[in-house]
Amino acid sequence: MFRAPEALSTPHGRAPARSSLFFTVFFLAFFFQAGAVTPAAAQSGGQITAARTWPAQDYTRITLESQEPLKYSVLNLKDPERLVLDLEDIEVTATLTGLAEKIGADDPYVKSMRVGRFKPGVIRVVFDLKSEIKPQVFTLAPVADYGHRLVLDLYPLEPPDPLLVFLDKLQAPREDAVDPAAGAGSKAPARSAPKRPDVARLIIVALDPGHGGEDPGALGRRGTHEKTVTLAIAQKLKARIDQEPNMRAVLTRDGDYYLPLQTRVEKAQRVRADLFVSIHADAFIRPHARGASVFALSEKGATSAAASWLANRENAADLIGGVNLQGKDRYLKMTLADLSLTAQINDSLKAGRAVLAELGGVNDLHKADVEQAGFAVLKAPDIPSILVETAFISNPDEELRLRSTAYQNKVAEAIFNGIKRYFAKNPPLARDRIALIP
Repeated sequence: MFRAPEALSTPHGRAPARSSLFFTVFFLAFFFQAGAVTPAAAQSGGQITAARTWPAQDYTRITLESQEPLKYSVLNLKDPERLVLDLEDIEVTATLTGLAEKIGADDPYVKSMRVGRFKPGVIRVVFDLKSEIKPQVFTLAPVADYGHRLVLDLYPLEPPDPLLVFLDKLQAPREDAVDPAAGAGSKAPARSAPKRPDVARLIIVALDPGHGGEDPGALGRRGTHEKTVTLAIAQKLKARIDQEPNMRAVLTRDGDYYLPLQTRVEKAQRVRADLFVSIHADAFIRPHARGASVFALSEKGATSAAASWLANRENAADLIGGVNLQGKDRYLKMTLADLSLTAQINDSLKAGRAVLAELGGVNDLHKADVEQAGFAVLKAPDIPSILVETAFISNPDEELRLRSTAYQNKVAEAIFNGIKRYFAKNPPLARDRIALIP
């Protein structure tokens, strides 16, 4: 017969054991009910997995990324100007505090940043500002390689007018004509201003470097970002266009920051551009795809499955780049002005063919004809608009060429020659004096 051990068989040993077991169960039940050892409490707070800043004259963007949606509140404080961001259930980590080191002295709107614990469960992030701003704060759901994002877009109270900025830059060379070597009290004659070009009409070309900021665009196997290549080519093309006495170029973006597709078009319209050229570096699922392409808008669907695929990818840029969609349509609203789209598309095809012919001397052509698809960035009804895919960044050989300054110059020169050829056969109409050379 089985016999219990001696320690448990006596009345004196059994009572203490029962008391100990009862106390242990009671203690654990109380502890869990109080929330002291709940699984949620045992875990640490959420973390910021990435923190980025994208300063630009248009606006400064600050992005905080995490694995879960962030709970936050925002407050504007004055004297001095500050933007306060309170984050709930977030740990103070090096990723978050390290954002302060990314804020440079050249940021137009943010002076500095500091992080501290405001109260239990709340971290306070304070952005010291250089001037009063108009913030837009919104969240973005996970997309592509990004997790949940909290976006702070800091706009100036009075956004810079693209037309006034453009006219100021036109005027600058004449003001700089005064001899800087002459002192304030010197009577030395100033250098005469450059002779005004003998042209009656200034041709304005809007250049749109694709992607930027949060949206890197396509990525080559060697780590080349499309946004970097497109900006480099656009800057070279602008410099070449500006050498012409009757032509000037305007960049939709001049740095590494993102602009919504609609804003790019609106900038071109604001400066009354005669042509809009969006510059990209193509990518495809198969690495052997190669060659340059030119696209125009289509009202009746894409001319090929590849063109449709590319248009859908480019139109999704706002999802990756990050756009505040509250109260706005995702794409440009179509109005009665769209009655002129037929004329716009016809002119765009003429410009596209001229540019494509020149690109054929620099690179293979992916397609011999200008293709068409519903690109959102080409929907300005009053401006002929083309999208140039300079090469396939997904092709290892073409990626190497895109990284080359020499190739970038060749591409810029080819696009420039195509633009000149187009305007030689299709001179722009006259317009009011504000668009003439000062």
